Amino acid sequence: MTTPDIPPASAALAPTRHPHYVRVLSIAGSDSGGGAGIQADLKTFAALGCYGMTAITAITAQNTQGVRGIHGIPAPMLAAQIDAVLQDIGADAVKIGMLSTPESVQVVADAIRRYGLTRVVLDPVMVATSGDRLIAEETAQALVQALFPLATIITPNLDEAAWLTGQDIRTQAAMHAAAAQLQGLGAANVLVKGGHLPGDDVVDVLRTAEGRTQELASARITTHNGHGTGCTLSSAIAAYLARGLPLSEAVAQGRNYILGAIAAGARVHTGQGHGPLNHGYAPLAQQIVE
Repeated sequence: MTTPDIPPASAALAPTRHPHYVRVLSIAGSDSGGGAGIQADLKTFAALGCYGMTAITAITAQNTQGVRGIHGIPAPMLAAQIDAVLQDIGADAVKIGMLSTPESVQVVADAIRRYGLTRVVLDPVMVATSGDRLIAEETAQALVQALFPLATIITPNLDEAAWLTGQDIRTQAAMHAAAAQLQGLGAANVLVKGGHLPGDDVVDVLRTAEGRTQELASARITTHNGHGTGCTLSSAIAAYLARGLPLSEAVAQGRNYILGAIAAGARVHTGQGHGPLNHGYAPLAQQIVE
């Protein structure tokens, strides 16, 4: 594949003289069932008043009952998608989901540096809900080495945080310790999601680059529709960062959005398995920058 000449980052991301939408790029896999991945990301961006764009890392055949097949997108094609979007439209924030090969990781890292992207939300998708690992060890190492230092924030769930730190995480104290360890691996800001811990409340732990920690707690919502929660939360954080919110507020608002989306879709049946959230329960007007 021939890669076109790449203009300087300033050309791709410089403010336009004309009114434009707040722009968010998702670099992630496609979910044919519409509940997670690129599809959930685009729904989230639209619901939060942003213009969504995509660079697809993999195509999946899946529904509410599970994944039937995965076809990875070659690294050169992934690079071409990212370049096409950023050279023309630009991005105010980027959300990164599943990357299945070290080559894909490097493509994304190179693009972040080349275009000077500064609002980057990395959801290190490594472990399925069943507990099965989705990526190889070498890809996980590449993710840590190449992307952790470039991300504004990473958002692992407990299984992913446990794999990355080598620690069993069964308490909130262990979540705090894991967040600090992940910073030691190069991450600036870390949100460890505690949804897999038992209890009436869900508690997430945010540790900032300054070393401050905050527990974000909410009542657990009873529902069979939890497919795509991780994708949706990371996308919501990216959308709020693109809208100009400080990091801690973007995390809090992103969390509020996903809680509302879960509650609004809790009793709805979509398919025969674990259904999606109600992403469009309270859409914001499209934000335009003058």
